[in-house]
Amino acid sequence: MHWTVGLIIGLAVAVLVVTAVLWVSRTTTLTRRIGSFGCQLAEREGGPWRAGIAQYGRVRMYWWRRASLAPRAAAVWRRQGLVVLERHFLPTDLAPGQRPIAVVVHCRVVGDDGPHELWLKMAPAAYDGFTGWIEATPTSVRMVF
Repeated sequence: MHWTVGLIIGLAVAVLVVTAVLWVSRTTTLTRRIGSFGCQLAEREGGPWRAGIAQYGRVRMYWWRRASLAPRAAAVWRRQGLVVLERHFLPTDLAPGQRPIAVVVHCRVVGDDGPHELWLKMAPAAYDGFTGWIEATPTSVRMVF
């Protein structure tokens, strides 16, 4: 009887350790990718906010939940279907010379399931990269050979 309890506790600890190692490995891999940055996502104004990691791709932006072990991105947005509607800095009552700690970006996304809106919260440097990535969208040129 006592060995059964010890076995169950040992298995539970082993599962927790393996889960923690997988999560740390996944998070480290995502944050070290070129073009990745910390980014919170809300599907309506004011939240709730979900912590995550975003990454710029050539034509898409990928977003992974931080509290997940899923190997695939939880959301993928095409660059041509992503439009910044507005942005504001946090805190909103900045004193002269004070730098913001975050930027909240209100976006419209046009995808296969139609248009919808979302809010992204990121560091000011990440916002600079985000707007540069959107502005660098190549025009669609069709050539006939």
